Amino acid sequence: MELPIADPGTERGEGILLQCPYCDSEAMHKLAQLLLPGLAAVCVDSTTGDLFRKPSHVAVELRKEMVDYITQRSDTFIADALIESEANQETENEMPEDPFEIVSIFMDDFSRTKRNIIGHVSGWLLSDSREDKIDEFVQEMDMTRFWPLDRREAIAEVLLKNVDIKTKFHCPEKYENEERLADHKEQCTFRPVACPNVGCRAKVSVRCMKDHDAACPLKVLQCEQSCEKCLLRRDMDRHCVTVCPMRPMKCPFGCDSSFPERDLEKHSSEFLQAHLLKVLKVIHEKGHSEEDLKELAEKLEKYNLARDKPITPMFRDTATMTLGCIF
Repeated sequence: MELPIADPGTERGEGILLQCPYCDSEAMHKLAQLLLPGLAAVCVDSTTGDLFRKPSHVAVELRKEMVDYITQRSDTFIADALIESEANQETENEMPEDPFEIVSIFMDDFSRTKRNIIGHVSGWLLSDSREDKIDEFVQEMDMTRFWPLDRREAIAEVLLKNVDIKTKFHCPEKYENEERLADHKEQCTFRPVACPNVGCRAKVSVRCMKDHDAACPLKVLQCEQSCEKCLLRRDMDRHCVTVCPMRPMKCPFGCDSSFPERDLEKHSSEFLQAHLLKVLKVIHEKGHSEEDLKELAEKLEKYNLARDKPITPMFRDTATMTLGCIF
């Protein structure tokens, strides 16, 4: 399948102006990702109820037709938009400006021309079965590399430049000669650069690098909970929830305190008597007053300290195990 060619520029004076070729690489990638589900929907709707044809049987033919259709629509989009804008000056109707919305409209229009009788039934178009079939065919085309991403991106680049009226996603600059264009390209904010994070293969426009870096899953970051570990952004959530020594926890002895997990031993030592009192309350739910239980807790603590030793881990663990058995 031949790929469409971007407009090299328009004539001005004696020569042809050379247009900067750069565009927002992430926007181009996003637009390219719309094409595969769009084609899948066309193929599914056009073969629904046909016992002799499957979506894969018509994919090659419909892919070419769809690309030709949406490319042609994009070529005339700006002129058509101006004509419609003049015709609707006194109304509130306005043409969309979002390139992704515009291309989606093109694909929907093409899809409607290819639906069979069943495809025109509103119940089918809104059914979960249709969505499942589209998803399955997208996965099938993706696995067989029927329409590789790089080829879709080449088409998406042309579409993006054609329908991006306000030049938010592509560079509009044009120059009289190669030398001036080359000078511009070195400074163009749409020029692609490689992500500096190790392992990330993304190429992003200079103007989008800050946003990409703020979301790149392979960027190394300090732990969000301020432990000493540095890790990849994609591993941050799992680390913070499962192994981070600074992850918050509630006191296992029921005193309603919250603290980083690494401070559990310190907390248990500082509030030993309070914890023992809670244990004794559970053990002696009846027959003892709170003052009696507090006195017993103090005696246990004094007994342990009377040996001129710090509170032993065994003593502390015994209290922990006792509470665990009770609850």
